[in-house]
Amino acid sequence: MTAELPANVVPGHAHRLLCGDLHPGFWGLSFTKSEEGGVQAKFSAGSELQGYNTILHGGVIATLLDTAMTHCLFHRGIQAVTGDLRVRFLHPVCCETTMEIRAWLLFSCPPLYQLKAEIRFEGLVMAWAEGKFMQREKDDAA
Repeated sequence: MTAELPANVVPGHAHRLLCGDLHPGFWGLSFTKSEEGGVQAKFSAGSELQGYNTILHGGVIATLLDTAMTHCLFHRGIQAVTGDLRVRFLHPVCCETTMEIRAWLLFSCPPLYQLKAEIRFEGLVMAWAEGKFMQREKDDAA
C-alpha cells in the first residue's frame, strides 16, 4: 500500500518548510507508506543546502530524518512532537544527488513513540537517527 498523506491534510502542517505545500520555500518532500509499514520519500538537495562545498549541511540531514519520523506517525493518525533526537552521520551526503529517506516505528506505548529513520544513497546508509516522540492533542487549525 502506498497511499500519500500530504502535509496540508494534517492540520497545522500545510506551512511547514519541508513538506507543507503552502510554504513559499516548499522543498517538495512527500512521503508514501512503505510495504513494511513505515514511510519513504525521495529527495534531491540543491547546493543552497550545503555546509561545506558540495556536502549537504548536517542540520538539513537531521531535519530530514526528524521529518521522516514525524510523517511515519502521521500515517498512523498520530500527531506528536520530538522529545529526543539522536543523529549519526556515517558518510558525507553530496548535494545534487537523489537520496532515499525512510522511517519506521520501533516502539509504541502511547503517548510515547520511538522511531528510527535513515538516509540512503545507492543502497548505502549515509546517516540515521532515532527519536522519541510525545503525542499531542490533534490540532484542528490549518
